[in-house]
Amino acid sequence: MLGIGTEVMIFLYAGLTGIVVFCGYQILRLFRRLIRHHYLVIGAEDFLFWLGVSAYVFRQMYYTTYGSIRWFFVLGGAGGAAAAGFLFFITKKLYEKIKKNLEKGRKKR
Repeated sequence: MLGIGTEVMIFLYAGLTGIVVFCGYQILRLFRRLIRHHYLVIGAEDFLFWLGVSAYVFRQMYYTTYGSIRWFFVLGGAGGAAAAGFLFFITKKLYEKIKKNLEKGRKKR
């Protein structure tokens, strides 16, 4: 049985894993916006991405929990991805607000 300190560290590593997965998918989305893709290519990219993510998550789970699926690892991964998504959303809204204010200031001149 793991101690609470070990479980907290595993939870934090799982959160970091979720953040890495979220950021990786955002980079893939950005790449798709920069270069237009056919739907078949997008499907292949998604398949390869999720295949890589599953290997990465399995590796992280193997090294932190010795291969056993623990609820706090799953919760930590989902929580990390959700936290990264929330931070991304807030940053995007703040950027849009600043951009809008700068454009208003430019029109007043």
